[in-house]
Amino acid sequence: MVDLNSCCLNPPTYPRLKRLLLIVTMLSRLTRAAKSLYPFRQITASTFIMHTDKKAKLSNETSAYPMVLSDRPAVCNLVPAGQCQFNPTFQPVQLLDRLPCGEGGTSYILRFGLPDTTKPMGLTTCACILASAKLMDRDKGELVEVTRPYTPISTNDQVGCFDLLIKDYGENGYLSKYLCEDLPIGGEIQFKHIDFNVKIPAPFTQKKIGMIAGVFSCCLVILAMTLNHFYSHRTGITPMIQALHAILGNGPSDQKSETEEVTLLYGSRNKNDILGGDMLRRWASTYEDKFKHIDVLSHEPADSDYDGERGFIDKAKIEKYFPPASLGSDVIIFVCGPPIMYKLLCGPRNEEEVTGILGELGYSSSQVFKF
Repeated sequence: MVDLNSCCLNPPTYPRLKRLLLIVTMLSRLTRAAKSLYPFRQITASTFIMHTDKKAKLSNETSAYPMVLSDRPAVCNLVPAGQCQFNPTFQPVQLLDRLPCGEGGTSYILRFGLPDTTKPMGLTTCACILASAKLMDRDKGELVEVTRPYTPISTNDQVGCFDLLIKDYGENGYLSKYLCEDLPIGGEIQFKHIDFNVKIPAPFTQKKIGMIAGVFSCCLVILAMTLNHFYSHRTGITPMIQALHAILGNGPSDQKSETEEVTLLYGSRNKNDILGGDMLRRWASTYEDKFKHIDVLSHEPADSDYDGERGFIDKAKIEKYFPPASLGSDVIIFVCGPPIMYKLLCGPRNEEEVTGILGELGYSSSQVFKF
């Protein structure tokens, strides 16, 4: 017969029972420790739920405005200068979403948050913002500050976020590659806005507006590098989209432009390279009495189904589609694109004098605006 008192009071006599008691003691201590952590678990879970709810709420607030280009309406919602949420000091905001667009797979719509997610951006038309990031300089092998201007394609109807339309130039572009390929969703990048970046103000008083936009196509890369313009890659179309919102969009009567006719000559390499083409074609159809959109493709295959203008934006095409310089103050021409395009069409963008093709056609500095 087993002596129970001996079993309990003299554990060393029974090694297996000793180990069992040790396990029971450890379990008891773990239970007490777990109970002490219960309030912390409650706080952690609550914090996680609050963060998730906040993220879901932000997503709901910012997703009301469509990201797909063909679904975007033209909206006129102008604000005076000085109301932009971004000021002369760089502020970090998150990348909320990134959506590829077009057939080429190299262009993206990027949606960013705002410092105050309960308000619109408050950017005047026409104006741009500056983006900045520290990126690796491939030649120096060290981090350098890279800053580029970008013009949002969203309007002040969009609350809590804003959208950029960016072409990914791959290894030929520092910041565009970082934004389109490397910056993760939820990652941060800095933006600021300065008064200098407020261009021509809307609403516009000119009756007729001609727009020339060009994409920095591959055929210009070598030439631009030769002319030391490699650092400045510009798509050209985003300032035009911003202006078209003001000209075509519905809005308050005191914000309506006096423009009766606007014509866009849009130079691209091929039809897969037309940044924002779906939206522009839709607007041209919706506002056919006011807006004409003419693509000019330089390297579209001859056997394709494209039946529009080919080659480059030249003197003949400008004379064919644009209002003449003789209309005086009733006409203005907007130009935006890569540096080589300015050189050929109107002269460097930092020079007021109009030279090149537009100069030859008689347009003055008061009639040509270089973005």
